[in-house]
Amino acid sequence: MNNAPDLLVFADWIIPVIPEGEVLTDHAIAFEGERISAILPATEARALQPRETLELPGHALLPGLINMHGHAAMSLLRGSADDKPLMPWLEEDIWPIEGKHVSPEFVRDGADLAIAEMLRAGTTCFSDMYFFPNITAERCSNAGMRCQITFPIFDFPSAWGSDADDYIHKGLALRDDLKHSTLVTVVFGPHAPYTVNDAAMGKIATLANELDLPVHIHLHETAEEVREAEQATGQRPLAKLNSLGLIGPRTQCVHMTELTAEDIDILAAVGAHVIHCPDSNMKLGSGVCPVSELRCAGINVALGTDGAASNNDLSLLAEMRSAALLAKVSTRDASQLSAPEVLSMATINGARALGKQDQLGSLEAGKAADMIAIDLSQAETQPVYNPISQIVYSAQANQVTHSWIAGEAVLRERELCHMDLEDIVYRDRAWGEKIMETRRTS
Repeated sequence: MNNAPDLLVFADWIIPVIPEGEVLTDHAIAFEGERISAILPATEARALQPRETLELPGHALLPGLINMHGHAAMSLLRGSADDKPLMPWLEEDIWPIEGKHVSPEFVRDGADLAIAEMLRAGTTCFSDMYFFPNITAERCSNAGMRCQITFPIFDFPSAWGSDADDYIHKGLALRDDLKHSTLVTVVFGPHAPYTVNDAAMGKIATLANELDLPVHIHLHETAEEVREAEQATGQRPLAKLNSLGLIGPRTQCVHMTELTAEDIDILAAVGAHVIHCPDSNMKLGSGVCPVSELRCAGINVALGTDGAASNNDLSLLAEMRSAALLAKVSTRDASQLSAPEVLSMATINGARALGKQDQLGSLEAGKAADMIAIDLSQAETQPVYNPISQIVYSAQANQVTHSWIAGEAVLRERELCHMDLEDIVYRDRAWGEKIMETRRTS
C-alpha cells in the first residue's frame, strides 16, 4: 500500500463484519481516496506517514449501517398519528395530511431532517420511497449521503404523478439524470399490490428485467392485506407477483410479516431479498416477520426502519436490538439471531440486497471507505466484554461520533460536516406548526 494514506484511524476495536463475529484489536484502518486501502496491525500502521491520523480510544470502528427501507420526508409526520393499525393510520391520518401538504419544499425539508438523523445514528446508506424523489436525491448528494431512490408507483394521482405510466416515465427520467452519480442509484418502487394494478406490475417486471434494476415493494405487510388479495384473486400477493415475473434476485420485499412455507419456498427459489422492519411492524400491530425461518431457507434478510411516522425514529442501532429480541421472543429461543448475525443484517445483508456487496457492507481493503465510529467508553456501554454485543444490545445513536462516506467525513465529533442542523430543525418546526394548524381547522 501507499506509505502515505489519506487517513489512518486507530481505535480499540475494528469490526469488519466479514468474517462474521470477528473483532480486531491493536489494529488501524487506512483510507486512500474513496477506498479502504488496508486494515493492519497498529505496530505496522505507526510506521506509515498519513496525511491525517485520528486516534479514537474507547471506540469501535465498523461499516456504515445500511437502512434498507424508509420514507425520508415522512420525518415531518413523526408523532402525527400514533396507536393505530396500518390502514386506518394511512387512510384517516397520513394520506389526508400528505394530500394537503406534500410538495417539493415538504420533501426537501423532511429529507434533510431524515438524513441528518440517520447520519448522526450511524447510517451511511439508505433506501427511500417517496414523492418527488428527485428532491431527495438532490438532498442526499448535497449531504454526501448514499441512497437507493425507489421511485414510487401508484395507480392513483398524487402531487408528483398522475398514474402508473406517469410515475414510471418520471422515475426512469430521473434514473437517466443520475446515471453517473456515485452516491445515488434509482430503482423501481411499486408501492404495494393493493395500490398498483397487475398490468402495471407486469410492465415494471419487464422493464426491471431489461434494465437489470432492483424492485422495492411493500409486500405481505398485514394479514388483512393477504386475506383481501386471496378473496379477490384466489392467490396470495407473493404468488400473484411471482406469476407476473416481478419476484426475482433483484426484488426487495419489505415487511413480509405474513408468510407460509409455500411463500418462503418461492422467495428461496428465486433468490429474492426480505427487508425486516421490526419497530414499525410492532408499532402498527402488523405482525412479525419470520426471520429465523427465512434465514434457514437461505434467504437474505436486511434491516429497515421504515419512516419516522410509524417508527418513530430512524436509528438502525435501535432496530438491531429490536430485531434480535423479537426473534428470540417470537421463537421462544434465546439463541435465535445473535448479535453478530443482526449486525450483518444492518450492514453486509443490506449491501447484498442492493447488489453492492462488492463495494459496501464490510470493512475490507478495496471496498468503499464507508465507516462509522461508536464510542463504547460511556457508562451505558461499560464494561466491554464483547463490543459487538454492546453495539447491538446497549449502544445508543448518540454514541456514534464519526462517520465517513466514500472516504469523506460527514460526521465529526457528533457534528455534521455538510448540513446545518440548527437550520434544519428551524424549518421542520415550522412545518409542524403548519400541519397542526391545518388539522385544527379541518
